[in-house]
Amino acid sequence: MILCPLEKAGFRTLPDRLFKESEMVECDVKISSGDLYDYNLKYTYGKPINIIAEIAGIAAICYGIYSKNIPLAVIGAAVLVYLPVTLWIRSKQTAALNPAFKKPLHYVLDDDGLTVSQDDQTQTVEWDKCLKAVSTSRSILLFTSGVSATIFPRDQLGDKTALVIRTIAAHMPPDRVNIKG
Repeated sequence: MILCPLEKAGFRTLPDRLFKESEMVECDVKISSGDLYDYNLKYTYGKPINIIAEIAGIAAICYGIYSKNIPLAVIGAAVLVYLPVTLWIRSKQTAALNPAFKKPLHYVLDDDGLTVSQDDQTQTVEWDKCLKAVSTSRSILLFTSGVSATIFPRDQLGDKTALVIRTIAAHMPPDRVNIKG
């Protein structure tokens, strides 16, 4: 038995035969508007300014109701609703208009890094170029730049989910991996 580097994420010890650092993982995923929305929520609400805006919206609603200032409460509600609604609309538009999301993407995770291919185009990102790996209840996000990430929808990974997580954790520094099982 070896100790999985993701023990803090709820993974227990794993038999040696299940964990090989040099193991290659391949999967095909089709990114949906829901997957994009999940990414956009995680990315957007990870910024302090957006959290402050949501808190201000809640405060405006509470104070507006308390002081019977209905316009203030309505403005607070608009602030609260604006960001999630615009992210949802943007995700729908991106999924509908971007040709990359119309066909499945082929992912390969190995010792060299992450390779994404579709049709005749291939791009490899080395592990040391990956900024961080995080998760949501719906997906695993591997940030390859400050504003873009590779999305691994959990429902499409199926039984490969744990293997993808272990492969990412084996090739990235622990302080840049925050994936919950």
